[in-house]
Amino acid sequence: MSKEERNLPSHIAIIMDGNGRWAKQRGLKRTEGHKRGAEVFREICQYCTDIGIRYVTFYAFSTENWKRSKMEVSAIMNLLRKYLDEMFQRAEENEEAGYCIRFIGSREGMPKDIVKMMDTVESRTSDKSTTYINVAVNYGGRAEITQAVRDIAQGVKDGSISIEDIDEDMISRGLYTAGQPDPDLIIRPSGEYRLSNYLLWQSAYSEIYIDDVLWPDYTPADLDRAIEEYSKRNRRFGGV
Repeated sequence: MSKEERNLPSHIAIIMDGNGRWAKQRGLKRTEGHKRGAEVFREICQYCTDIGIRYVTFYAFSTENWKRSKMEVSAIMNLLRKYLDEMFQRAEENEEAGYCIRFIGSREGMPKDIVKMMDTVESRTSDKSTTYINVAVNYGGRAEITQAVRDIAQGVKDGSISIEDIDEDMISRGLYTAGQPDPDLIIRPSGEYRLSNYLLWQSAYSEIYIDDVLWPDYTPADLDRAIEEYSKRNRRFGGV
C-alpha cells in the first residue's frame, strides 16, 4: 500500500513518556526505563523512515525535567552522550538512511561536551533529506514562543521590523521548527492526557492520539495503530 493510500501524516510528534513507571513496575531503577526508552527511540526512528514519514519529533527532555533527582538527570545526560557517540560510530549507516537530525530546545545549561556533540551531528547530517528527526532536549513550548517574541521585539526596537509586519508566519519562522510543517499527529504513550508544554504553537491543529502503552514497550505495531486512527479522522482546520 502506498503512502497516499495509507494517508500517512507528514509529521509525527511523540512524547516519550512512561519510562519511570515501566521501571517501577519491574522493580528496576528509573534509569533502566530511560535506557530501554532510548532503544525504542532508535527502533521507531528506523520504522518511520521505512514507512515514509518525512518528519518526526521526539520529546526527550523538557525544561521541567531538571527538577528531577540529580542522579536521574545525570543518567539521562549520559544516555544522550551514548546516543550521540553511536551517531558518530554509525555515521555511514545513518548517511545511507538519509537522516537529518536536529536538536530543538535551549543549549543554555546543557553540558558543554553534549552541546558540542549535538552541533557536530547536526552539521554532519544537515544535507540529508529522507527523514528529518527532531530531538527536543531542554525544550519547553512556552520558552520557545517567548524567545521568538523577544527576537521580534528586538527587531521592532532596532527598526528592522515594523509592528504591521508581525503575523503568525513571522512567529513560526522564529521557532525551533522553522521551515518544517506543523505536526499532523501527536502521540502520547502512557495514558496521560496532556501536552506537557510540548509544541504549543505548532500543535494548534494537530490530531492527538493517547495510548496506554508505556514508551519502553512501544512498538511499530503501536505506531501503526495510531496512524490508522489518524487516517480515519476528518481534519477540517476550523472549517465545515
